[in-house]
Amino acid sequence: MSDDEQAGGPPLDLGHLAAQTFGNADLEAEVLRLFLGQSRDCLDRLQAAPDAGTAHLLLGSARGIGATAVAGAAAALEAALLRGDGGGAELLRLTKAVAAANAFIEARLGGRG
Repeated sequence: MSDDEQAGGPPLDLGHLAAQTFGNADLEAEVLRLFLGQSRDCLDRLQAAPDAGTAHLLLGSARGIGATAVAGAAAALEAALLRGDGGGAELLRLTKAVAAANAFIEARLGGRG
């Protein structure tokens, strides 16, 4: 569990997200919608065939929006796969982190999604 999850904080660093989107609500919504689609696609691919490249792609996307728990879990999965470990525990952690982040994003988007 990440420090943010333990502290009960949101799955996204909203300050980071605002900085990345220049405080533009429309741009924020677009970036979050893109993350929703990409994170779901990456998880589907990782569950079908775990791959360090796909984990790295999700890591970069998560860092871009301030999804620190997703980024940490994706980094752990990438490292496990590069070591030759199957990454089962790391994939489970990533799946949970993505679910939490996506639920937060969907709630934040509300009717804008």
